Amino acid sequence: MTEGEKRMYIYPDNAALQYSGRIDFDCPAEPVFVYAASYVKLIFTGTFVKVKISNRRNYWTNYIGYILDGEQGKFALDMEQGTKVYTIAENLESGRHELLLFKRMDSCHIFTLYGFELEDGAEIFLPEPKPERRMEVFGDSVSCGEVSEALEYVGKPDPEHDGEYSNSWYSYAWITARKLGAELHDTSQGGIALLDHTGWFMEPDYLGVESCYDKLEYCPALSRVKSWDFKKYQPQVVVVAIGQNDNHPVDYMAENYQSEKSVYWRKRYQEFIEKLMELYPDSQIILTTTILMHDKNWDTSIGEVCRRIDSSRVHHFLYQKNGSGTPGHIRIPEAEEMAEELSAYINSLGDIWR
Repeated sequence: MTEGEKRMYIYPDNAALQYSGRIDFDCPAEPVFVYAASYVKLIFTGTFVKVKISNRRNYWTNYIGYILDGEQGKFALDMEQGTKVYTIAENLESGRHELLLFKRMDSCHIFTLYGFELEDGAEIFLPEPKPERRMEVFGDSVSCGEVSEALEYVGKPDPEHDGEYSNSWYSYAWITARKLGAELHDTSQGGIALLDHTGWFMEPDYLGVESCYDKLEYCPALSRVKSWDFKKYQPQVVVVAIGQNDNHPVDYMAENYQSEKSVYWRKRYQEFIEKLMELYPDSQIILTTTILMHDKNWDTSIGEVCRRIDSSRVHHFLYQKNGSGTPGHIRIPEAEEMAEELSAYINSLGDIWR
């Protein structure tokens, strides 16, 4: 295509586009993608497809992922602020193509979608309806698929990186959802702990899940903080995978299970789960962590809270290698093993998808 040739523009509020994720649609023509695994799907004809995006970067090099006709790719976003057009593919065969454009990373960045460019005369088609099964995962970097593509470091500490290995498509969360045929809202954030002033997210002040779980946009370094309307998405299954980053800056749970801080953490964790039970009155809620190495007292605490709540729809799940599988982030093969275990456990709960 040469400069000046006609092209077709598909704007974000076009009814043929399909979206999934906790996306900010306050301005329908300029949706803001915040959370990992959020996506937009476009089915079109033509020989090329481009996307117009503006990015707001917090840290790392930021990458967007896509699946085009079954093949996965990625492209880096410009480090400079401003709206840019990125070429996803050129010289495609004529005919029908399917594009899934998704957020590979957490709120190390957010981006605004301004639309797609296709060749003049292209057709677009309505995609298949989204699944009636719905999942949500509240977690940390593991649930986002952070450093998942560092395949030479399975079972090892992380390599030095600048975001290039992070891919939510290969998170255990999204793999599990695909195995179960469910839509996913992955409301997870790297470095986050349950409580403010702990964990790693937004140092040195540190924001916890308690300040972020009910937000549409939650990172003050990137945008104005906005609340989320939970009525917009009611999952049948909610996975809470929090309790690993809570050991920073002090692993008080490992030092003394009955310390004042440990007792307080269990109290606040219980209050959080009970709040989710109110927000999601029909959901099965699975309490867990991951195979990333951490002290078992965190899982013991979660089990204690589960018994205290004593509800038929709140469950405590442990992986075979829970807390002992790897000192580094979960790579793709490990995520697949976790997804196999988690999906089998969810299936064992019976007819929960009605």
